[in-house]
Amino acid sequence: MQFSEYFILVFFLFLGAFIAACAIIIGKLLGFASKDTKNKFAPYECGMETYGNARIQFKVGYYLFALLFLIFDIEVLFLFPILTQFKMIMAGNTALNPVIVFANLTIFVTVLTFGLAYAWKKGILKWE
Repeated sequence: MQFSEYFILVFFLFLGAFIAACAIIIGKLLGFASKDTKNKFAPYECGMETYGNARIQFKVGYYLFALLFLIFDIEVLFLFPILTQFKMIMAGNTALNPVIVFANLTIFVTVLTFGLAYAWKKGILKWE
């Protein structure tokens, strides 16, 4: 392997980093300074009163909603390609070993089930 084969990859890596850095710098230079006002911390769209710092507090909050979304989003993202070809895999018509695929799916769904159980225990699924 020569460097010329990786040149385009390295070029786009640096180009992406450069564009991201420029966007951040321009945003800092041209943007307004943020002021903490009463209206900034008022309930928005969801109607829940805001409290504390979302990064520090360990209560039922927005981060658990995000975790629950990720559990189901990633589940669909990873299960869809396998399940669309599941009959072919189990029939042995692909290079994938059916036993390994089934074991991987079982482990993956088990981990997601524990994530869902954690969200349930924290009270995220309660409708109030």
